[in-house]
Amino acid sequence: MRGRSILNRSKNDFFLNNFSHIYIEKEILDHHLTKRILNRFPKAKVIEIEHYKDVFNRSKQNFFLQKNSQKLILAKKKDNFIYPGAEVCHDFGNQHFYYTASILNCIYHCDYCYLQGMFSSSNIVIFVNIEDFLTELKQQLKKHPVYLAISYDTDLLALENIVPFASTWIEFATDQPDLSIEIRTKSVNYSAIKHLSPADNVILAWTISPEEVVQQYERGTPSLEARLNSIKQAIDDGWKVRLSFDPILHIENWKKHYKECIDKTFNVLPINKIEDASIGVFRMPKDYLKSIKKHRSDSALLYYSFEIKNGVVSYSDEITNMLVKEIYQMINNYIPADKIFI
Repeated sequence: MRGRSILNRSKNDFFLNNFSHIYIEKEILDHHLTKRILNRFPKAKVIEIEHYKDVFNRSKQNFFLQKNSQKLILAKKKDNFIYPGAEVCHDFGNQHFYYTASILNCIYHCDYCYLQGMFSSSNIVIFVNIEDFLTELKQQLKKHPVYLAISYDTDLLALENIVPFASTWIEFATDQPDLSIEIRTKSVNYSAIKHLSPADNVILAWTISPEEVVQQYERGTPSLEARLNSIKQAIDDGWKVRLSFDPILHIENWKKHYKECIDKTFNVLPINKIEDASIGVFRMPKDYLKSIKKHRSDSALLYYSFEIKNGVVSYSDEITNMLVKEIYQMINNYIPADKIFI
């Protein structure tokens, strides 16, 4: 199909390298993180802009073509630094569940990712004024404890060598006993935060997928084996680690693939040192999936006969219950039920 032929061609055939251009809001030209990022990419063409949305939200963009040559957009976020957690996300029993987005978009390109339906551009926006995020969070912490997911709309750890936001959040959390943060990732870039002391209120949450899923639907991501090696290093260093089997995909031979994946995971990792595990099936706002399908015909995953409930696309109750039950039992063979969140 046309989409597949473009996506499978070598990037060098058509496109410039990632981050060959950096768009910067004039207001933050002198920000210390702006300068740090520019030093990281000395050959990038710098383009000054008034507001990041002038580039990020412009019409007639193609998210999927841009994935072949992503650009950086450096901006200052003005408001809405902290958001209430969405119902489709795990709150892990926390009453005050929030998330934050200091970066928009991801360097990976997973077929099931909602970002490709949420944004018209796949360029990466970095809000360099991280200090304002922390100030807003301090105000929240005066009211009540906060459980904060900081890596939903991107993969912070994968971008840590460009901008050290994961380190910044971890260092901030060490002085905030009423704060718990989760850093979700598929990255093997643990070395970028290895120098930090493990924080009791920080959870490193790795997405665990069968190698067949990695190869077919998680383009650009590290292999299962590579992820497990990074996870083991983090656990050995004393970090709290969550294993996220999410999203579970109803693919051909799914039971075989997930059993092999789960068995391998718990044979490599020290079982008694795993903080917990989460399970979730594929789900996405229906409008996002509708938008994605306008541009993509190359992934059978997106054309499954889903059901829609309360504006969310997912598998039928029958298939969902089957997937969750089987995966739960596989995980429960290794860790107790009170450590498994569905």
